[in-house]
Amino acid sequence: MFLRIVADSFGRRPRHKLLTGAALALGMGVATAALSVSLDVGDRLAKEFRSLGANLLVTPQADSLPLEIGGVDYRPVNAGAYLPEADLPKLKTIFWHNNIVAFAPELQFSVQTARWDSSTRELKERDQNSFIGTWVNHRLALEDGSAYSTGIDKTNGWWKVDGRWFDETKRECVVGSKAAARLHLHIGDEISANVPDPSRMVQLYTSFVVTGILYTGAEEDEAIVTSLSRAQDVSRLGRQYRKLYVSALTKPEDAFAKRDVKSFTPAEYDRWFCTPYISSIAFQIQQELPGTDVRVIRRVAEGEGQILTRVQMLLWLVTGAALLAAALAVGASAAASVIERRTEIGLMKALGAGSGTVGFLLAAEQLLLAFVGGGVGYALGILLARLLGEKIFGVAPEPSLIVFLVVVALATGVTILGSALPLRRASRYEPAPILRGE
Repeated sequence: MFLRIVADSFGRRPRHKLLTGAALALGMGVATAALSVSLDVGDRLAKEFRSLGANLLVTPQADSLPLEIGGVDYRPVNAGAYLPEADLPKLKTIFWHNNIVAFAPELQFSVQTARWDSSTRELKERDQNSFIGTWVNHRLALEDGSAYSTGIDKTNGWWKVDGRWFDETKRECVVGSKAAARLHLHIGDEISANVPDPSRMVQLYTSFVVTGILYTGAEEDEAIVTSLSRAQDVSRLGRQYRKLYVSALTKPEDAFAKRDVKSFTPAEYDRWFCTPYISSIAFQIQQELPGTDVRVIRRVAEGEGQILTRVQMLLWLVTGAALLAAALAVGASAAASVIERRTEIGLMKALGAGSGTVGFLLAAEQLLLAFVGGGVGYALGILLARLLGEKIFGVAPEPSLIVFLVVVALATGVTILGSALPLRRASRYEPAPILRGE
């Protein structure tokens, strides 16, 4: 009987029901879109942030005091400490190996460059330049037998090459834009490089063909960049490198992550270790690569965290505003409905219905409306979330059962909150004055 009364009452006064349902649907639609994007925005923005460059720098722990002028390392090529290239596959064995998007080792030193006259083979020009060896589109064999493609073109996505990148199997290089202008180099030209060795009577130069002009907006514009293996051959250092740039997907550090690891309890340590904070990933890399110092590139990591926090805050504010607007609309509609149904409420009370029964009946109608409005709002929100995802990130977020349950719960809460005062007022009506027309 009770359900029949609720269903009959729900079908009457369609205008009020339609307005209330529309307000709920719009509010829940905005909330669904904001929640769907918010759950997905962390991963999406983290991937977008990888275009800002590496956020971790790995260097030898025992490296000597650097001697850098204008970003160029002028130490003798055999000075300082180096790291073995053979250890690099271990990066894909750490706990958060899937979060490591790319990495690129770098070997930088100063070389003597020379250009020869193509017809007479006489020395045309000699200069001192910075020489960098790194990976570009490098296929690294992992311990599980699979291959992993990585390189500086993936860690430093803003680097642009006019022409093409060098082929690691050939003696090719790209030249920084400023160095190319200073040395009068163009695509297709040839330049030779050598690390002077006083013990040799004849200095042997290695020739490289210029395949592109590099634009970075940094000190690399003054350098000659080639494959790591070719740079190792020129330097005669063997399969070693001096720096490693790592680009990893991370979670912005909160107050917990900024605490000293030594102060953690075992439970706190496990929580920190199993969360992709930049500090925990750096710690795991240092464990896998012994003898290294892993530093966070703060200007990148902190910038990512600040932007992500602000975007998420904006989405939460939009969600809160949508829920508040829906609650106000539901409250106004419920108040109008209660005023119109004063006679009906008075008659029910005169026939013996208590205040609790009347309030429960009206609340049941509102809850039924909440489920309908929440379901329609979820469907609208998914469409809006797909539109926003495709426009902003190029990929639409997937529908989530958790979001659906949260939206239905929010619709229920908003409806109860908005209807609380009108329902309380209805439960306090006295039947006698209403039936007398007062």
